[in-house]
Amino acid sequence: MTELERRYLRLLLAYPADYRRSRGAEIVGTYLDLAAPGRRWPSPADAADLLRGGARQRLRAAGVASLISGVRLAALLSMVTASVLAGVWGATELHPAPVEWRVPHVGPFVSIGVIVWAGWLLAAIATAVAPSRVARLAIALALLLTLALPPLAAALDAYRPPLFVLLPQVILGLLALALPDRPATAIRLAPLLSAVTAVAATEFLVGLDGGFGSYSFTALSFLPTVGGLLLVVGALLAMGLAIGGDTRGGWALVTLLTPAAFLAVPALGDAIDPIRGGVSFAALATSTIAVALAGPAVLLLTILVRARLTSSTKRADRPCLTCRARS
Repeated sequence: MTELERRYLRLLLAYPADYRRSRGAEIVGTYLDLAAPGRRWPSPADAADLLRGGARQRLRAAGVASLISGVRLAALLSMVTASVLAGVWGATELHPAPVEWRVPHVGPFVSIGVIVWAGWLLAAIATAVAPSRVARLAIALALLLTLALPPLAAALDAYRPPLFVLLPQVILGLLALALPDRPATAIRLAPLLSAVTAVAATEFLVGLDGGFGSYSFTALSFLPTVGGLLLVVGALLAMGLAIGGDTRGGWALVTLLTPAAFLAVPALGDAIDPIRGGVSFAALATSTIAVALAGPAVLLLTILVRARLTSSTKRADRPCLTCRARS
C-alpha cells in the first residue's frame, strides 16, 4: 500500500462504516487512478470532495438527507436578507447629518461602512450575473470586508457602523456561501432585485422625512423586524413544502433560527438592560453569546432527534428471524 493510498483511506473515515465496506475500495481506486504520478498527498480538491461526500452519506444514513437541500434554501433567504440590509444601510450612508450638528461622519458618507455595503451590493450583482463559483468568491470578499472593518476603523480613527449591525451581516454571509451550484434565473436575480428595492425604499423614506442617516436609531427597531420577517417567510415556505411531503422547508427554518436571532440581538439586549437612548454593551454582549450558543444547539438537537427517530423506525421495520413478519 502506498502512502497516498493510506492517506486516501484516512479521509475515507468521513463515510459511514457500511458504506466504506461496500464502496471504499472503489472510491479510493478511482482517486488513485486520477492522481498524478509521484503524488504523495491528496489534492485539496480531492480531500474536500471526500469530506463533503462523507458528510452527505452520514446525513443520508441518519435520515436527514434533506438537511443539505434545506441549508441551500436557507442560504438563498440569507443572501436576499443580506442584500436588503446592504441596500438599506448603503442608502443610509448617503445622508450624513449637517456639518453644523457636529455628528461624526466620513466625508460625504455617514461612516466608513460604505465600503462594506458596496461590497455586499457587488456580491448581489455577482450572484445575478456570474457563475456560482464567482458569486461565492464575491460573498467571501464581502465577508472579509465586514470582518476587517472594525480594526480598519480603529486604525484610521474613523466612525463605523455598530457591531450589532455588522455581526448579523457576517452570519447571513456565512450561510449564503451555501448557495446552490446552478440556481434558476429567478433565484439568481432575487438578491439584486431585493437590494435595488431596499435602496429605493430607503431613499424615499429618508427624503420624505427630510432627516439624515443614523445607525443607532434605525437598527434598534429595524433589525429585529427583519429577523421576524425572515422567520415568517421561512415558516410559510416550510408549511407550503410540507404539504407536498417535502422536508426541505423545515430544515431551512431551523437553520434560519441562528441568523434571525442575531438580527434580534438589539431587542434582546434592550429587554435585558434597557437604558435611555440605546442598549448597554454588557446587554448586547450577553445577548450575542446566548444567541451564538442557542441557535446551533437547536439545529444540532433537531438533527440528533431526527436521526434517533429514523434509527428507531428502521429497527422496528426489521423482519422477525423466525416468522419473517414485520413489526
